[in-house]
Amino acid sequence: MENRWDEFGNLSPNASISAALVECVQGSRALGSNPDLVLHGGGNSSIKDTVVDITGRHIDVIYVKGSGWDLGTIEPGGFAGMRLERLRELAEMGAMSDPEMVNELRCAMINASSPDPSVESLLHALIPHRAVLHSHADSIVAITNQPDAESMSRALFSDAVIVPYTMPGFDLAQSAKRLLVEHATSDTRAMVLLQHGLFTFGDSMEQAYATHIEFLTRAEEYLARIGAPRPDTNGELEPIPPLRIAELRSAVSKVAGQPMILSHHSCERIGSFVHAAGFPGVSERGTATPDHVIRTKRLPLIGADAAEVAVYAEAYTRYFERNRARSEAKTGHPIAMLDPAPRVILDARYGLFTVGSTPKESSIVHDIALHTMDVIDAAESIGTFTPIGEADLFDVEYWDLEQAKLRLARTPQVLAGQVAVVTGAASGIGARCAERLLQLGASVIGIDISSDSESTFSGPAWYGVRADVTDSTAVTAALTAGVERFGGIDIVVVAAGVFAASTLLTHTDRAVWDRTMNVNLNAAMTLFSLVHPYLVVSPTEARMVVIGSKNVAAPGPGAAAYSASKAALTQLARVAALEWAPDGIRVNIVHPDAVFDTALWTEGLLEERAAKYDMTIDEYKRRNLLSTTVTTENVADMVAAMVTGAFASTTGAQVPVDGGNDRVV
Repeated sequence: MENRWDEFGNLSPNASISAALVECVQGSRALGSNPDLVLHGGGNSSIKDTVVDITGRHIDVIYVKGSGWDLGTIEPGGFAGMRLERLRELAEMGAMSDPEMVNELRCAMINASSPDPSVESLLHALIPHRAVLHSHADSIVAITNQPDAESMSRALFSDAVIVPYTMPGFDLAQSAKRLLVEHATSDTRAMVLLQHGLFTFGDSMEQAYATHIEFLTRAEEYLARIGAPRPDTNGELEPIPPLRIAELRSAVSKVAGQPMILSHHSCERIGSFVHAAGFPGVSERGTATPDHVIRTKRLPLIGADAAEVAVYAEAYTRYFERNRARSEAKTGHPIAMLDPAPRVILDARYGLFTVGSTPKESSIVHDIALHTMDVIDAAESIGTFTPIGEADLFDVEYWDLEQAKLRLARTPQVLAGQVAVVTGAASGIGARCAERLLQLGASVIGIDISSDSESTFSGPAWYGVRADVTDSTAVTAALTAGVERFGGIDIVVVAAGVFAASTLLTHTDRAVWDRTMNVNLNAAMTLFSLVHPYLVVSPTEARMVVIGSKNVAAPGPGAAAYSASKAALTQLARVAALEWAPDGIRVNIVHPDAVFDTALWTEGLLEERAAKYDMTIDEYKRRNLLSTTVTTENVADMVAAMVTGAFASTTGAQVPVDGGNDRVV
């Protein structure tokens, strides 16, 4: 295992950041930089220090990683400083409920604005050493998830205290305290938590980190030495029809009670796992570490069959009912069942599907799933993968302290879990519409001929594809890739368009006419036919918004090709509204005019049009009844209204966004 300590020493103490915190940040980032050790908020760290409080007294404190912070990117502000003496007093209590513990930890903080401290804070406080690091390293978890994990761990880690699995929080702190008193010696440098992870400690963070690397290297060498080689398996997977992905997502969303993102993954690593001799049984034993259950649920769904999703949900409901009474008796308050939808789907033909309410959540599930495969393979190579049992996993899944992490991470948005396709998404009206949909929580497949398509926006919810909308093969490929990434299509915004240079009808160039028709009309007709099957199986209200033009109702001279193409497009959308209504698909039309912050309006065209009306450019821009400037933002506002609740009962509508036009009114 590589020691990365020197790579993260780029932070220096200052008036607001102590040397101890700088040291803790360095160790945390060094540990968190390796995904084989911690994933997405997992693991934690602490360091003990002495500070001068507001009264001038010197007090001993412990800085512990804040709950939900990522070790790999943590900042000094991600640690909660607490009075060490108070935490050690709390650890002496015979019993404490989780809400009481959380309250006491917050009351012990030296800065009220600090994040909630880790639920393992009491355990960190009880360890007498100054610096502590905790991980869920794959190699350690593979060894500690064994039927004989305790004896195996004792033989390999003689300089560590071995702690049998205990529920995290106060119970674990009490158990570890007792075992440290009974078994720790002057040589003890770590605790190995069975079916959980590794704690190392030292007088400095560098020492604790070096010990961590030493133990992980020992574990890796042990796995390499006694582990049976992984049998060669065919990692090749079949391509899955994209509509089948959409149908699977729809079924998952139905049992989840909300639209979900479903991502398909089919690399050789996944193929090797689902083709191995032990599949699927080995994947149905539980999670690699208990904290994964809040992301992945206890078990995956086996098989990418939409009909089996309901069966999975029924089994999950029975699992909940089996454990509910015991959990309620333990906590003293009722618990409500979480949604019963799977988060991990494994299929021997198609590979892995991961589910989340956002693309980020689905991506987290994907990372955990891959590491779980590695843990299972390693564990099976030395014995039998044996994670904690159903009851213990249930207690973690329904542990309010773990659920709180997810609640804090979520900011529900009106279009969360929904997927939109926007054409012409790299500039002008299309870009602004895509931006607004992203702001509302949608995932967006943006299609544009521009070379900037991929980078128009960033983040996991954006998938930009460079494609010519008149190339049906390219558009089909873009939609297929988008469905692979997000799971389906719920919203379509047809915004791609061209505006030819002004010319009289009798002088219209046929090539210009054909190109205008191809982009503005024919490409849209092809798109309609391609997206319809996905919209039919959308788990929410499917809808389409077509960007028309004022020229439909009030054409002007010199714009025959544009006006005719937009008029035909409008008729196409009206027919779609009629034909698709039985499928529950809404189709509405926005007719903008004089939207000058788009690529269609060049400076030369503006000068030409303003001169035609004997106006200045500014006067021309405001030549509407309200004397206002119409922007892409105004159009995006209307599109947003049409895909949210305001137009829930409307289809076939044509709405102008033009500041008022006397020829239209």
